[in-house]
Amino acid sequence: MKIRFFAGVACAALTILALPAEAATTPEMPGATFDPSTGSAVGAFYVSRHGAPLWVKDGAAQQFISLLQRAALDGLPSGPAIAVQAQALLARAQAGDPAAAAAADRLLSTAWVQYVEALHAPPSGMTYADKWVMPRSDSAAAILARAAAAPSLAAHIRKVSEVNPLYAQLRDAAWATMQSNGGELDPRVLASLDRARAVPPQGRYVMVDTAGARLYMIEDGRIADSMKVIVGKADPSTQTPMLASTIYYATLNPYWHVSADMVRSIIAKNVLDQGLGYIRTRGYQVMNDDGEMLDPAKVDWRAVAAGRETVRVRQLPGPMNSMGRIKIPFPNGSDLYLHDTPNKDLFASDDRTLSHGCIRLQDAERLGRWLMGRDPEAATREPEQNMLLPTPVPIYVTYLTAQVDNGRISFVDDIYGRDTQVAALR
Repeated sequence: MKIRFFAGVACAALTILALPAEAATTPEMPGATFDPSTGSAVGAFYVSRHGAPLWVKDGAAQQFISLLQRAALDGLPSGPAIAVQAQALLARAQAGDPAAAAAADRLLSTAWVQYVEALHAPPSGMTYADKWVMPRSDSAAAILARAAAAPSLAAHIRKVSEVNPLYAQLRDAAWATMQSNGGELDPRVLASLDRARAVPPQGRYVMVDTAGARLYMIEDGRIADSMKVIVGKADPSTQTPMLASTIYYATLNPYWHVSADMVRSIIAKNVLDQGLGYIRTRGYQVMNDDGEMLDPAKVDWRAVAAGRETVRVRQLPGPMNSMGRIKIPFPNGSDLYLHDTPNKDLFASDDRTLSHGCIRLQDAERLGRWLMGRDPEAATREPEQNMLLPTPVPIYVTYLTAQVDNGRISFVDDIYGRDTQVAALR
């Protein structure tokens, strides 16, 4: 399946060029629908400026028009048609039509509000699990005020439009692909761009791409470091979800608190197959629902395996602990966290969809140093030592099947079938 963006734009252009001069003052056109509240905010903005134009400075108008030509990639399908109208109005303004000049400026301001809103729209399927990372929803007045206050409007446009380093790379490669093949683009690219826009432009944060099974440490608008990760299996019950949250601390010498379904499907089954030595040699402790220790020999493991009885199981810190030396939790409703692992051989595999949902780190100590600004060393051997980060760090878990390889688009498998779900909705 292919998507063509520019169908109908030429027709819209002919319509716009035929408009009389007085009609050009209204930024409404076929293919572009503007929110009335946006129009009111734009009107108030120009009243506050006594009609002074915004877009005549430092080539900002042509720079933004260039962005609008590819704005369908940014979630604004009407962008190319708006660019055609803006160019037509500017051409008439250069020919000495002051009404067209004013109309062009207002059109670009209205389009800028819609463009910024499109960039900040949350993607489908993303859960915001912590208030600190909730997407910002600025008013049209605030968007315009920031643009007007920028020392360089061109620099401001560039900074806002880049969104984040991974997004900018993917969009540039997508635009180059479209130009080389007549405006057609694989819909998987659109789905990945939509998800990548959820990641902020600035600051210091962690991004996990579950489709590519890779973690990125991003600061000051650049990728500071990255590493392989292991993510959830393809089964719907074990997929790693898309979510945004905040890392506040790391846990050294962690327990592994085994999930209830894994106690039933793995721990109980292995006890039945291998005997109680399985519990002892792997450092497991068995507890009741109140946290009181139980004698494993007195537990009805057949009833546990069948789901008729429940027990809690945790694994003590040590070389066999599935959490390794470091666990990095963050608020979410899926009991998802980052963690070390003693089994490093699995990172050599191209298929790293191997977990029950949590994210195993290729080099947890390296990530810990980046988060904490120092080596993540426990003071003692005591379990569960929590270390606060100097500053909380946002984390974004996303899903990018479209990747950039040497400036060209490549694809990884849609392991969770999310691109298929998006395509069905288009």
